[in-house]
Amino acid sequence: MNQRKKKLLKIAIPLVIGVFFVVISLLRFEAEERQLIWENVKKADLFWVSVSVLLGVLSHLSRAYRWHYLLEPLNVKPKFSNSFMSLMFAYLANLGIPRSGEVLRAVSISTYEKVNFQESFGTIVTERVIDFIMLLSIVGLTVVLQTDIILSFFKAQSINPLITFALMLLLIGIFILGLKILQRSQHRLIIKVKVFLEGVLKGMKTILKMKNRIAFIGHTLLIWFLYVAMFVVVKYSVPETADLGLNVMLVAFVFGSFSMSITNGGIGIYPLTVGASIALFGGSAVAGESFGWIVWAAQTLLVVVIGGASAFLLPLVNKNKI
Repeated sequence: MNQRKKKLLKIAIPLVIGVFFVVISLLRFEAEERQLIWENVKKADLFWVSVSVLLGVLSHLSRAYRWHYLLEPLNVKPKFSNSFMSLMFAYLANLGIPRSGEVLRAVSISTYEKVNFQESFGTIVTERVIDFIMLLSIVGLTVVLQTDIILSFFKAQSINPLITFALMLLLIGIFILGLKILQRSQHRLIIKVKVFLEGVLKGMKTILKMKNRIAFIGHTLLIWFLYVAMFVVVKYSVPETADLGLNVMLVAFVFGSFSMSITNGGIGIYPLTVGASIALFGGSAVAGESFGWIVWAAQTLLVVVIGGASAFLLPLVNKNKI
């Protein structure tokens, strides 16, 4: 299979999956219920949707600023505009091809600032590791608050948490074994891979050399507070979800967050997952899915608008650096 076909498949497969879940989402309800979802979306209180969008913008600004702390040990002091626009351009790319944004973000910053691609990519990998730890922390809090309901959900879906955990450990073991093999190999291609990974590792190690660790931790906590807040406030835009407690919102937030990586930007599956999570607590599946569509549409529109503008402005603002 040639490279062009592979690229097309990387774009097409997540989109097809996304469309599939959109269809499933619509077919699982009766015509009257589908109409109700559409009415809920149309009548959503735009004040709370606007608050959610504003919180989303603040989280992206904080994330772009936090990036500077990781780049500082590499003697890189990028313009804030470049780091922010590279971030938003990356989010836009992820809507087309999942996980492509991280590479594009590293390419963008290395193009317009004096930084090695591998090292800048390493700082982005570090960010992802830190954010995954934060998400796991929220998962832990959610499990403590709603242990019985979550375990019953796993049971209903025939998911064994212990097996899932064991598989994760197995994957980590395979990854470590793979690294050991790479270290000992003298194959020319493997050597090139090692050189690349050494650059990435150098970028990741910047977290150990940061001077402003307290500020970095502060921004990390702020980013995730804003993530949860921009999700929770949308509940006030739909009357049927306005009275749902934080425990319900946390479960929906966690499941929704994990679903985002399955399709391009979570299209189709995100509202379905959020609606199902809310239904776990006896809430209305129709209202829950309406809520999910509003959250998804608001944040996706934010990325499309600012990400699109960033893609256009980045080369113009840095025309003297190209």
